[in-house]
Amino acid sequence: MSVVALVVSAAPADAATEPTAPPPSPGEVIPGQRTDTPSLVRGIREQAPDKGSAAAAARAYLDGEQGRYRIPDAERDLVPAGTTTADGRETVRLQQRHRGVPVLGGQYVVRMERRGGERVVTGTSGKYFTELSTGTTPEVGEALAVERAVDAVLTELGDRNFAASLPREAETPLEGTARGLVVLPTGSGVLTRHVTVHGTDPATGEPVRREVYVDARAGYPVLQYSGIKTFGAPGTTAGQSGAGAGQSGAAGAGGPRQVVAAEQGTGIRLDGATVALDIERDDTRGLYVLRDRTRLPADNVLSTWDARGKWVTDVGGQWPEGLQEFGSPTPGFGTEATDSGAVDAHWAAGQVYDYFKGKHGRDSLDGRGMTVNSLVGVTDYGQSYVNAFWDGQKMVYGNGDAEYRPLSAAMDVVGHEMTHGVIEHSANLVYAGQSGALNEAIADYFGNAVEADVYGIPATDPDSGLLGERLCRTKTPRECALRDLADGRTTAKSFLGVGFAVDNGGVHLNSTIVGGALWDAREDLGAEVMDKVVYKALTEYLTPLDGFTEARAAVLAAAQDLQLPAADQKVLQRAFTAHGIVPGWESALGVDSDLLLDRINTSGTSLGAGGGWWAAAKSNEDGSEPYSVWAGRGDGEGSVKLMSPNDGRYHVNPATDGKTVVWQAVGADGVDILSRPLAGGPVKKLWHGRNPGSSVDVDGDLVAFDYVTYGGRRAVAHLSIKDPANVETIGGGTYHRAWAPSVSHGKVAYQERRRVRAEYAVSTRVIDVATGENRAIQVASDGIGLGPTAINGTHVFWLLDDDATDGKRALRRAALDGSGVVDLSPETGPNALNAYDVTVSEDRVTVGSHVADAPLSNESAPKLYQFAASGAPDDPATRKGRVSCNRGEQSSAAAVAGGQVVWLDSTTGITDVVTRPRPAGRCD
Repeated sequence: MSVVALVVSAAPADAATEPTAPPPSPGEVIPGQRTDTPSLVRGIREQAPDKGSAAAAARAYLDGEQGRYRIPDAERDLVPAGTTTADGRETVRLQQRHRGVPVLGGQYVVRMERRGGERVVTGTSGKYFTELSTGTTPEVGEALAVERAVDAVLTELGDRNFAASLPREAETPLEGTARGLVVLPTGSGVLTRHVTVHGTDPATGEPVRREVYVDARAGYPVLQYSGIKTFGAPGTTAGQSGAGAGQSGAAGAGGPRQVVAAEQGTGIRLDGATVALDIERDDTRGLYVLRDRTRLPADNVLSTWDARGKWVTDVGGQWPEGLQEFGSPTPGFGTEATDSGAVDAHWAAGQVYDYFKGKHGRDSLDGRGMTVNSLVGVTDYGQSYVNAFWDGQKMVYGNGDAEYRPLSAAMDVVGHEMTHGVIEHSANLVYAGQSGALNEAIADYFGNAVEADVYGIPATDPDSGLLGERLCRTKTPRECALRDLADGRTTAKSFLGVGFAVDNGGVHLNSTIVGGALWDAREDLGAEVMDKVVYKALTEYLTPLDGFTEARAAVLAAAQDLQLPAADQKVLQRAFTAHGIVPGWESALGVDSDLLLDRINTSGTSLGAGGGWWAAAKSNEDGSEPYSVWAGRGDGEGSVKLMSPNDGRYHVNPATDGKTVVWQAVGADGVDILSRPLAGGPVKKLWHGRNPGSSVDVDGDLVAFDYVTYGGRRAVAHLSIKDPANVETIGGGTYHRAWAPSVSHGKVAYQERRRVRAEYAVSTRVIDVATGENRAIQVASDGIGLGPTAINGTHVFWLLDDDATDGKRALRRAALDGSGVVDLSPETGPNALNAYDVTVSEDRVTVGSHVADAPLSNESAPKLYQFAASGAPDDPATRKGRVSCNRGEQSSAAAVAGGQVVWLDSTTGITDVVTRPRPAGRCD
């Protein structure tokens, strides 16, 4: 699991070590985690210094209360990030900087009342990290950081594992944009270069936007998460969507209000209802257009744009050329405006604006009257696009398909996506792990709240908690809905720990834990009360890295500030408790596996195993140090051994055969392949290159690995530990790529793509190192996906994707001479798997698989399945079933010996190296 402790991990905040509590003070003080600054102070009334602006007064106040807040110099280290004002209250957000460099998620909030020219502080909350001491001079340049970031995203997308998704030589599917230096607040801090990687997924064609943080001293990507905010998670019906960065904004600003005489039009929604539309006559086009000037200040507008014929890759994070507002020759917008979803989008955007303005006094998404743009009719390369997203500038709605209407047809979808904009301009919750799940929970809550308000749905209606239920043409609302906040089943015991490659760390998988608690409280307390509580918690309490525990504290504090009766506050407490969000809730998540190495705090690195031993990369407890390689016995006996030097580089992707450990060491000057005997001895350098690959394997004296040449071209190398200078390389050129090596008994298996006579072919190959024979085990046409390999003394195994659209992949086996090619797990049929990784011992072969295009559930997270390595394909005994019945993600399996494997398990939200003495079999 890609985890950096205390940054955007799915790991619970309660797992951190409690700091020394601040001295007693008036009101309620909740200590922070790994910081001396409280996470929440409320119930105080303390004079703020008279410093003119609200931000200046807030910083002066913090400087004057050193005993409680322990912020050395608020004037220097806290930069104003936005102030909101309402009814004499001021909420000041302050962004932490360490030696002038912004700190990811370091935001502190000061709440004040202003009466008669004086300010009184009523509370504070957020995260200011007091233990930071890292230097801020980078040793890695922007160009290398961008290159490493793009390579890391390509690895996570999986294009290096399957040939069908490898970019052609002329293609540049992804680009990186350097965003500057950022300190990750782990331990004493990690200085990183922030890179936004954007473009198109070479396998799926979906838009990509990932935020990557590259260690500025070693050049290793220590953190990446998606910048794409979705209504439904990838793999569900309403899947991908885009997002952009947001700033906290001030409410009530934006220039003088312009009074505009409204043009009134009409249109028919997709549900058949006729609605009034605020429109405008555009004389330059001679048309009436979906442009509303009645709601927003100055020259800002609420507009709906005709994006029919535009691909989603054209519009995500950018404004496509030639786009025009949806027009009509008459004020009555006709069939085209209905069928494209334009009528729904324009009408619903106005309703959402009116809700936030009327109920909460918020002027548009940023609180300052920003323009609201909606694009409708977007396709997926001309095909159906059942999707919607907010990208920091606009809402984008797909064209739908035979069953699902355009996503703008559902008021809760429009409300959900526009609420993402509100969140980005207030708490700006980081869209990964628990903070991302909280982001989704609040977007769900207000999406449903707006729908209930507009349609007059009572909070007690059993269908009030459904999301997306109005999208379908033939399915019933419950069959159509993607989520139900009122299902009563989403508790903390349902929490699914997954890495950021899976649903961005579970942002949808886990969102209804908090969302359900909020909706239950809405049913009990009523819409008017609960909507105010949640809005106040969002805009005045929550900060970017807050998770479930902080959400409970923020909502309860907001309720107290709104002076809810004690009985109502107890209702709120019960709602969170009923959904399992109580102190220490994470400890109730059980596992059926044995712990070998806990809290590895690493990103983008796999496990190795063999000969009864395992090897893993681990950072320190808080994730602030570069990674080290450790090794231990598969039976858990004895102590783990530190194999790598502590030299500032990132030591990753280890492999072992039970005698030797081999791994990559990534630094600013490139990557080394290093080895060391398990019995002890010096570390030996075997090879040096520019950029790392993702596969390393060792058996006896033979080592094989892949690496990346300039431009992201994949190559495989193998060498002898005794004579590493005599290295053999394959691929790495414009027309010749190789990847996914594995070794056993003096042989190297790998995948290759080569152009011959203007045609490409992909093949699975085995090299006999002693004789030099290079045998093609299978040759396939270009476009067939050939994935990771595994080899033992009798067979070679690999994954194959014959049809990229079916969400399944085959596990294929052949004898080492290429004979007897069979599928142990076929690509089709009731038991077909969507395998993405493979490992083998002499007896068993184990694959990692997840269910593609499945509803969000435990079973949709990656799991491990095992087969008899030499079994017959049609023998039921060949398929041994599940390795473990743990909930959450199980990844990076490595065969120890026999049927035993080790793997990375994220069930509890913290990634550990675990094992079982034998597979679990069935998980009923």
